[in-house]
Amino acid sequence: MSSVFLSGDPQSDAILADDPFALLMGMLLDQQVPMEVAFAGPAKLAERLGKLDVDEIAEMNPDDFLEQFSIKPAVHRFPKSMAARVQKLAEAIVDDYDGDTAAIWTTGDPTGPEVLKRLKKLPGFGEQKAKIFLALLGKQFGLSADGWQEAAGDYGADGSRRSIADVVDEGTLLEVRAFKKQQKAAAKAAKAAQQ
Repeated sequence: MSSVFLSGDPQSDAILADDPFALLMGMLLDQQVPMEVAFAGPAKLAERLGKLDVDEIAEMNPDDFLEQFSIKPAVHRFPKSMAARVQKLAEAIVDDYDGDTAAIWTTGDPTGPEVLKRLKKLPGFGEQKAKIFLALLGKQFGLSADGWQEAAGDYGADGSRRSIADVVDEGTLLEVRAFKKQQKAAAKAAKAAQQ
């Protein structure tokens, strides 16, 4: 697998590039924390658990898992809720895909819309998160499913700077961050105008 620049930390990025579950977990964690913090989370957890094993994570005692998740620096700023989400995600992958995360986007040679549908069924993946992850697979992980760009919507557009799917180096990280800041400001202004 090629190298990626999602967390900005070479060791964390290496795990993301090689381990589909780590990548999916990074996307799950990408809320209410900076993108690179979210995508560094799987490496922190792998270090604490010895490895990222989707079956083991699914079967771990939730209190024990939370304890590992919460060690400072915590994997996420909301360890309790996010640890539970990671375990639910692991359980879904074990139950629906026999523990093979990549099967979500490979089994049965699915189209882009089918991959999107499968992603949206996962715990913690709404429409937007599923589209961003689909765009990430297409732009940086060689997903060639028919119609993935259309299914990913604006996130699939060539040359866009909207999400983690577009981050390939420090420069693009800053561009995506600027775009997100601009979107938040526009949403805030629209809300203020309605009051």
